[in-house]
Amino acid sequence: MPVAPKSDARPISVEARCVRLLAKAENAAAVAPVVETHPLSRGESDLLIKVKAAAVNPSDVKAATGLMPYAVFPRTSGRDYAGIVIDGPVGLIGHEVFGSSGDLGIRRDGTHATHLVVEADAVVDKPGGISWEEAAGIGVPFVTAMEGLRRAGLPTQGETVLVMGVNGKVGQAAVQIASWHGARVIGVVRKSELYEGHANSPVEVIDASTTDVAARMRELTSGKGADIVYNTVGDPYFQAAHKSLALRGRQILIAAVDRIVQFNILEFYRGQHTYVGIDTLGLSSAATGAVLRELAPGFASGHLRPFPIKPSAIYPLEQAKAAFVAVAGSSRDRVILRP
Repeated sequence: MPVAPKSDARPISVEARCVRLLAKAENAAAVAPVVETHPLSRGESDLLIKVKAAAVNPSDVKAATGLMPYAVFPRTSGRDYAGIVIDGPVGLIGHEVFGSSGDLGIRRDGTHATHLVVEADAVVDKPGGISWEEAAGIGVPFVTAMEGLRRAGLPTQGETVLVMGVNGKVGQAAVQIASWHGARVIGVVRKSELYEGHANSPVEVIDASTTDVAARMRELTSGKGADIVYNTVGDPYFQAAHKSLALRGRQILIAAVDRIVQFNILEFYRGQHTYVGIDTLGLSSAATGAVLRELAPGFASGHLRPFPIKPSAIYPLEQAKAAFVAVAGSSRDRVILRP
């Protein structure tokens, strides 16, 4: 979305109701968010947004429990949002927008509130036909998936992408993006189940609990292997991912359970492989907006679809603790706060 000329109008001030994390919690069950009222107004290059919906991400829970040492306290939590611009450049007031960020809700006040201040170049116009809750749920999973594929080199027609943890939200977003770009997609699950998300072509599934993933991958590709392995799980699948790579294949990593893995350097350089690490917490609001703008045509065309939002996964601000607990419990649903 283009940035409109600056407005000469004096910024307005609102009394925003915010979900506040006052101090680090011992664990997810001990997270004790409170709802407070704080005055909020925008800076010269910012927008003031009335938040209609905001997602709760696993990173929100991790930051609340001290797993991100750079998280500040007290703060308003939340990285993803959708809402209406109510103050800013004249050309943007009234726009329905959505967005995300690596620093919102962690290094500075975030989106779990009735109102949000964010840079004008961070927001993206909300696609028509998508609800507020669905728009708020796009952020972190789709940005993570897209940033990984951008950094690795977007797949092209005829390439094969193996997505490990295919039914997680980042996995589903990676499937959508890869199949949108014409790639063949194969997914890995840890138990017998079908792929649960949207795709633009059939998705074959390998059950890692009963099948040697790398051997099956070679069978499915006539011995070639995967051009890209999107490993959303990390070290539990690292060796299988490594052995599934084609010549000059790329493995994308976004998570870890144990931090140390065995690494065969000889196979790595003889395979001419590339490993790409993605941490969207390092992306500013503006950088995240640029990624979302690249995805916007896919949502407009229907090649990309937001995650379905269950009514039972929508909480008011006053029930933020229950929303955090639901996310900490590894719910596959996108959990949403609705001011």
